[in-house]
Amino acid sequence: MSDEAGAAFPGLLPDRFRQAARPGTVLLRLETTQSREGILDGAWWPRSRDVGVELPGLVRALTEHLGPVARVGLDTAAWDDVPARLVVDGRSVHIDRFPVGDDTVIVTRGDHDHFSLLVVPPQASQEAALAAMARAVKAGGSDSARQILVATGIGSEPPGEAS
Repeated sequence: MSDEAGAAFPGLLPDRFRQAARPGTVLLRLETTQSREGILDGAWWPRSRDVGVELPGLVRALTEHLGPVARVGLDTAAWDDVPARLVVDGRSVHIDRFPVGDDTVIVTRGDHDHFSLLVVPPQASQEAALAAMARAVKAGGSDSARQILVATGIGSEPPGEAS
């Protein structure tokens, strides 16, 4: 797929966005295939658990490449002080709050176009975080967010699931 694929296939990112963002910006990777057949569409590595600090950067990056973000769904247990909505660059973004513990964030643009992103914990080492992000964007990947975090040494298996 060429760098201009996003224009030919609305909603897809050009290949140049497959790599992690440069230091100091939001650390985000997205799958760039047309099929979006994998469980995850990408990965995000926030620097903290402060939604007010971290989420605006994610929303800006996604809006720049995918179009306006309407909603973000996240696990309230994984974040500090989750508001019902956040204003980013003058646009209101609704935050769906769920106590699911699934290591993902769901981003919605438009009415029904959802993107599921692995959330790499802020305390992860750079090596492990980048490995997890690479696995999350693997085309057709079938690993869940939890499986990716366990495989890269970032997370642990929930009680009762250890082999």
